[in-house]
Amino acid sequence: MTQGERIWTVPNALSVLRLAGVPLFLWLLLGPQEDGWALLVFVVSGITDWLDGKIARWLNQMSKFGAMLDPLADRLYTLAAMVAFVVRDIVPLWVVLLVIGRDLAVLVCLPLLRRAGYGPPEVLYLGKGATFVLLYAFPFLLLAQIDSVFAGVAKPIAYAFTVWGVVLYLWSGLIYVMQAVTAIRRPRSL
Repeated sequence: MTQGERIWTVPNALSVLRLAGVPLFLWLLLGPQEDGWALLVFVVSGITDWLDGKIARWLNQMSKFGAMLDPLADRLYTLAAMVAFVVRDIVPLWVVLLVIGRDLAVLVCLPLLRRAGYGPPEVLYLGKGATFVLLYAFPFLLLAQIDSVFAGVAKPIAYAFTVWGVVLYLWSGLIYVMQAVTAIRRPRSL
Protein backbone atom coordinates (compact mmCIF):
# COMPACT_ATOMS: atom_id res chain seq x y z
CA MET A 1 0.00 0.00 0.00
CA THR A 2 1.45 3.35 -1.02
CA GLN A 3 1.61 6.39 1.23
CA GLY A 4 -1.39 8.03 -0.52
CA GLU A 5 -3.54 4.90 -0.01
CA ARG A 6 -3.05 4.62 3.76
CA ILE A 7 -6.26 4.88 5.73
CA TRP A 8 -5.24 4.68 9.38
CA THR A 9 -3.10 7.73 9.99
CA VAL A 10 -3.05 10.33 12.74
CA PRO A 11 -4.59 13.03 10.49
CA ASN A 12 -7.36 10.65 9.38
CA ALA A 13 -8.09 9.74 13.00
CA LEU A 14 -8.52 13.47 13.73
CA SER A 15 -10.87 13.77 10.74
CA VAL A 16 -12.92 10.80 11.96
CA LEU A 17 -13.08 12.44 15.41
CA ARG A 18 -14.24 15.62 13.70
CA LEU A 19 -16.96 13.71 11.84
CA ALA A 20 -18.08 12.10 15.10
CA GLY A 21 -18.61 15.58 16.52
CA VAL A 22 -21.23 16.49 13.89
CA PRO A 23 -24.16 14.65 15.54
CA LEU A 24 -23.13 16.01 18.95
CA PHE A 25 -22.96 19.52 17.52
CA LEU A 26 -26.41 19.15 15.93
CA TRP A 27 -27.93 17.67 19.10
CA LEU A 28 -26.53 20.49 21.23
CA LEU A 29 -28.06 23.04 18.86
CA LEU A 30 -31.48 21.42 18.51
CA GLY A 31 -31.96 19.39 21.69
CA PRO A 32 -31.02 21.31 24.80
CA GLN A 33 -30.03 24.40 22.75
CA GLU A 34 -26.73 24.58 24.57
CA ASP A 35 -25.15 27.10 22.22
CA GLY A 36 -22.04 27.56 24.37
CA TRP A 37 -21.28 23.82 24.27
CA ALA A 38 -22.12 23.66 20.56
CA LEU A 39 -19.70 26.53 20.01
CA LEU A 40 -17.01 24.62 21.91
CA VAL A 41 -17.57 21.49 19.77
CA PHE A 42 -17.35 23.66 16.66
CA VAL A 43 -14.14 25.34 17.81
CA VAL A 44 -12.55 21.96 18.64
CA SER A 45 -13.60 20.80 15.18
CA GLY A 46 -11.89 23.81 13.63
CA ILE A 47 -8.71 23.16 15.59
CA THR A 48 -8.63 19.49 14.56
CA ASP A 49 -9.30 20.54 10.95
CA TRP A 50 -6.24 22.78 11.01
CA LEU A 51 -4.22 20.21 12.96
CA ASP A 52 -4.93 17.24 10.67
CA GLY A 53 -3.57 19.18 7.68
CA LYS A 54 -0.46 20.26 9.58
CA ILE A 55 0.20 16.75 10.90
CA ALA A 56 -0.41 15.19 7.48
CA ARG A 57 2.29 17.39 5.94
CA TRP A 58 4.64 17.13 8.93
CA LEU A 59 4.48 13.32 9.14
CA ASN A 60 4.05 12.89 5.38
CA GLN A 61 0.73 11.12 6.00
CA MET A 62 -1.32 12.65 3.20
CA SER A 63 -3.85 10.18 1.82
CA LYS A 64 -6.71 9.98 -0.66
CA PHE A 65 -8.97 8.94 2.20
CA GLY A 66 -7.99 12.03 4.19
CA ALA A 67 -8.48 14.24 1.15
CA MET A 68 -12.05 12.90 0.98
CA LEU A 69 -12.76 13.08 4.74
CA ASP A 70 -11.69 16.68 5.26
CA PRO A 71 -14.16 18.35 2.87
CA LEU A 72 -16.86 15.85 3.92
CA ALA A 73 -16.52 17.01 7.54
CA ASP A 74 -16.67 20.66 6.41
CA ARG A 75 -19.84 19.98 4.39
CA LEU A 76 -21.50 18.07 7.23
CA TYR A 77 -20.76 20.78 9.81
CA THR A 78 -22.03 23.38 7.33
CA LEU A 79 -25.21 21.39 6.67
CA ALA A 80 -25.81 20.62 10.36
CA ALA A 81 -25.36 24.25 11.35
CA MET A 82 -27.55 25.52 8.53
CA VAL A 83 -30.37 23.08 9.31
CA ALA A 84 -30.24 23.94 13.01
CA PHE A 85 -30.11 27.67 12.26
CA VAL A 86 -33.19 27.43 10.03
CA VAL A 87 -35.10 25.32 12.58
CA ARG A 88 -34.27 27.87 15.27
CA ASP A 89 -34.98 30.90 13.02
CA ILE A 90 -31.40 32.14 13.21
CA VAL A 91 -31.03 32.31 9.40
CA PRO A 92 -33.78 32.31 6.78
CA LEU A 93 -34.53 29.18 4.77
CA TRP A 94 -33.62 30.81 1.45
CA VAL A 95 -29.99 31.18 2.59
CA VAL A 96 -29.74 27.45 3.22
CA LEU A 97 -31.50 26.65 -0.07
CA LEU A 98 -28.94 28.77 -1.97
CA VAL A 99 -26.03 26.91 -0.33
CA ILE A 100 -27.59 23.48 -0.89
CA GLY A 101 -28.58 24.42 -4.46
CA ARG A 102 -24.99 25.39 -5.22
CA ASP A 103 -23.69 22.08 -3.89
CA LEU A 104 -26.28 20.14 -5.91
CA ALA A 105 -25.38 22.04 -9.10
CA VAL A 106 -21.70 21.21 -8.63
CA LEU A 107 -22.57 17.61 -7.75
CA VAL A 108 -24.59 17.19 -10.96
CA CYS A 109 -21.56 18.30 -12.96
CA LEU A 110 -19.33 15.49 -11.66
CA PRO A 111 -20.96 12.54 -13.49
CA LEU A 112 -21.37 14.68 -16.62
CA LEU A 113 -17.65 15.46 -16.58
CA ARG A 114 -16.84 11.79 -15.95
CA ARG A 115 -19.02 10.70 -18.88
CA ALA A 116 -17.22 13.24 -21.10
CA GLY A 117 -13.88 11.74 -20.04
CA TYR A 118 -12.84 14.33 -17.50
CA GLY A 119 -12.07 14.09 -13.82
CA PRO A 120 -13.52 16.41 -11.20
CA PRO A 121 -12.55 20.08 -11.49
CA GLU A 122 -9.63 21.29 -9.45
CA VAL A 123 -10.50 22.79 -6.11
CA LEU A 124 -10.68 26.58 -6.31
CA TYR A 125 -9.19 28.72 -3.59
CA LEU A 126 -12.34 30.82 -3.94
CA GLY A 127 -14.41 27.77 -2.97
CA LYS A 128 -12.13 27.03 -0.03
CA GLY A 129 -12.30 30.67 1.00
CA ALA A 130 -16.09 30.69 0.74
CA THR A 131 -16.32 27.60 2.93
CA PHE A 132 -13.92 29.19 5.40
CA VAL A 133 -15.99 32.39 5.57
CA LEU A 134 -19.23 30.42 6.08
CA LEU A 135 -17.59 28.33 8.79
CA TYR A 136 -16.42 31.58 10.39
CA ALA A 137 -19.98 32.90 10.40
CA PHE A 138 -21.28 30.01 12.49
CA PRO A 139 -19.47 30.81 15.76
CA PHE A 140 -20.60 34.43 15.49
CA LEU A 141 -24.17 33.31 14.79
CA LEU A 142 -23.97 31.16 17.93
CA LEU A 143 -22.41 33.95 20.00
CA ALA A 144 -25.26 36.22 18.90
CA GLN A 145 -27.71 33.71 20.46
CA ILE A 146 -25.98 33.48 23.83
CA ASP A 147 -27.29 35.92 26.40
CA SER A 148 -24.12 37.90 27.00
CA VAL A 149 -22.49 41.25 26.31
CA PHE A 150 -20.93 39.72 23.18
CA ALA A 151 -24.28 39.05 21.49
CA GLY A 152 -24.76 42.64 20.33
CA VAL A 153 -21.26 42.79 18.86
CA ALA A 154 -21.44 39.29 17.37
CA LYS A 155 -24.73 39.77 15.50
CA PRO A 156 -23.57 42.24 12.79
CA ILE A 157 -20.32 40.33 12.35
CA ALA A 158 -22.28 37.08 12.02
CA TYR A 159 -24.57 38.52 9.36
CA ALA A 160 -21.66 40.07 7.46
CA PHE A 161 -19.77 36.77 7.39
CA THR A 162 -22.95 34.91 6.40
CA VAL A 163 -23.73 37.23 3.47
CA TRP A 164 -20.11 37.34 2.33
CA GLY A 165 -19.75 33.56 2.64
CA VAL A 166 -22.95 32.83 0.68
CA VAL A 167 -21.98 35.24 -2.11
CA LEU A 168 -18.50 33.73 -2.41
CA TYR A 169 -19.94 30.21 -2.20
CA LEU A 170 -22.38 30.92 -5.05
CA TRP A 171 -19.66 32.59 -7.10
CA SER A 172 -17.32 29.60 -6.71
CA GLY A 173 -20.19 27.26 -7.63
CA LEU A 174 -20.87 29.27 -10.77
CA ILE A 175 -17.20 29.01 -11.74
CA TYR A 176 -17.26 25.21 -11.20
CA VAL A 177 -20.39 24.87 -13.34
CA MET A 178 -18.97 27.11 -16.09
CA GLN A 179 -15.73 25.10 -16.10
CA ALA A 180 -17.74 21.89 -16.43
CA VAL A 181 -19.89 23.26 -19.26
CA THR A 182 -16.80 24.52 -21.10
CA ALA A 183 -15.02 21.17 -20.68
CA ILE A 184 -18.05 19.15 -21.80
CA ARG A 185 -18.60 21.33 -24.90
CA ARG A 186 -14.93 21.26 -25.90
CA PRO A 187 -14.16 18.51 -28.41
CA ARG A 188 -11.66 16.03 -27.02
CA SER A 189 -8.51 15.55 -29.06
CA LEU A 190 -7.32 12.01 -29.58
